[in-house]
Amino acid sequence: MQATCIRSLRPNVTREEAIRTFSAPGPASLFWKLRSGPLQRIADAYIPFHLYRVRFRVAGAQRTHLFALDAVDGSLDLFEFAAPPGDADTVLVSSRNHPAATLAKSRATELLREKVHRLIFQQGFFKVRDTQLEIESLPGEIHLPYWLGFYGTPQNLRCRVMDAVRRRVEGAKASTIFEQWLAA
Repeated sequence: MQATCIRSLRPNVTREEAIRTFSAPGPASLFWKLRSGPLQRIADAYIPFHLYRVRFRVAGAQRTHLFALDAVDGSLDLFEFAAPPGDADTVLVSSRNHPAATLAKSRATELLREKVHRLIFQQGFFKVRDTQLEIESLPGEIHLPYWLGFYGTPQNLRCRVMDAVRRRVEGAKASTIFEQWLAA
């Protein structure tokens, strides 16, 4: 696999901070050590996201949101922006550590619609009546940076994922995306 130049959001977590997080004492790290073995190494990786502008009316008020949906399989949580990421928010990275964007546009729109309806529903059931979404796909692709912590042995390696923008350790969905991509 050859390194390509991608546009990524600027990470908020350094390599050293990621190592400290993956090695920190506490129940989560202990669980991973007992389940899979010690932390072997870490690596930076990137997931492609497509940007969408979504307009809808809630409780009589027109709303516009800018969402990013992962372009691998659409399983990750939506990422929301106040404005489209500009040059100050992004960096160009030469890396081969990124799965390909394989999610079909029609499926992406369907998943985005479901996730936005779920977000609106969480704001209050009474606001959901006749909500119609206008979805506009924005040009380009942006990658979100992650840190991968590899635990275990070479024969049974497991991957723990940290979002390098939001500074949080992700769950099984993100681990599955990277583990399947690495196994392919």
